[in-house]
Amino acid sequence: MALKPGHYRLVVWQEAMRLVRQVYLVTDGMPEKERYGLQSQIRRAVTSIPSNIAEGAARGSKAEYVRFLQIARGFLMELDTQLWLGQDVGYLGYDDGLRSAMESVLVKLNGLISSKQTGGKRA
Repeated sequence: MALKPGHYRLVVWQEAMRLVRQVYLVTDGMPEKERYGLQSQIRRAVTSIPSNIAEGAARGSKAEYVRFLQIARGFLMELDTQLWLGQDVGYLGYDDGLRSAMESVLVKLNGLISSKQTGGKRA
């Protein structure tokens, strides 16, 4: 029997997964010397976004769900900072497409957090 967790249906999780792929592609061209530095930090931050959404969705309480969604949002902000740093030092391009994808995830995360805090069923 295959796993079919509820978070698979969440649009925000699906978009966060696409964001992971985008960021991995963007960071592929970073210098070898950054493999265990900024590149690694960026990749850890971006993979933490859908991971925390999934973990929160699997928790038993609404409060824990919201807490993990907030953690995912924190990792999104961390990612934003790291991508700016990568651009500032000339290691990667932080283009409008990537910013737009991150903004979309942020909007959906904020909506889901708000919905869960007020008792709605938004996904």
